[in-house]
Amino acid sequence: MVDNSSGYSFQQQTVWVTGAARGIGRVVADRFVHLGARVLGLDCRFEDRGYAFTTRHLDVSDPEQVRVLVEEMLHEGMGPRVLVNAAGVLRLGDIDKTSRNAMSLKDWEKCMDVNVSGVFYLLRELSHHFKTQRQGAIVNIASNASRVPRMCMGGYCASKAALQSLSHCAALELAEFGVRCNLVSPGSTDTEMLQSMLMDKRGNVEDGYQRTIAGIPEQYKLGIPLKKIARPEEIANTVIFLASDQASHITMQNIVVDGGATLSA
Repeated sequence: MVDNSSGYSFQQQTVWVTGAARGIGRVVADRFVHLGARVLGLDCRFEDRGYAFTTRHLDVSDPEQVRVLVEEMLHEGMGPRVLVNAAGVLRLGDIDKTSRNAMSLKDWEKCMDVNVSGVFYLLRELSHHFKTQRQGAIVNIASNASRVPRMCMGGYCASKAALQSLSHCAALELAEFGVRCNLVSPGSTDTEMLQSMLMDKRGNVEDGYQRTIAGIPEQYKLGIPLKKIARPEEIANTVIFLASDQASHITMQNIVVDGGATLSA
């Protein structure tokens, strides 16, 4: 059943969502389905068949896989009206290679390959499509970590900052064709990614969540003024808005959804 109570409608629109197997990406994809869209979910590791949308395997960090999939989908008439780049990875580690917690070169490259290059490969293959149809919206999922430094997160922060700049450049190139390109930058959100960071040896995340909400001074990390961890649905709400006609004059923007954690820095 299509949900029209929100005032949004994506009837007859094709929406692509990367990172759709879990977390924010899956919630975003499900929301578009409920709003009437024909959704193509893309991910490199779908784990079950319980998805409400069409799924296709895609490693966004592989430019040849991206090229082949885009060509196939365009040939099948499945070109996107909306593209949401939600695929992302987090790798932790110090920049100093002599540290016991040093980030490996492999982890650095993984952050860049997925978080930045994957988006570039899709934009590279789809920009002509968007220009030709002279309409559409692109929403890239960055992070509030693109705006402030974080301990042990040099690779992740750098990749999300690069994504922000790439997104703005794409927005500028596409603007005259009526295509909008924006970012959503979540803060701490209740996903597997955050849980993997904060889980203790007993498999408990609540203590880590409470520390995150309160702030971690030894890591120079502020707390969350709204006193809660975000739900993926709260991030999806912002994505839906930016993709909708209600945001028809918004482009080249970055909406931070972090409960005030970065104090708008």
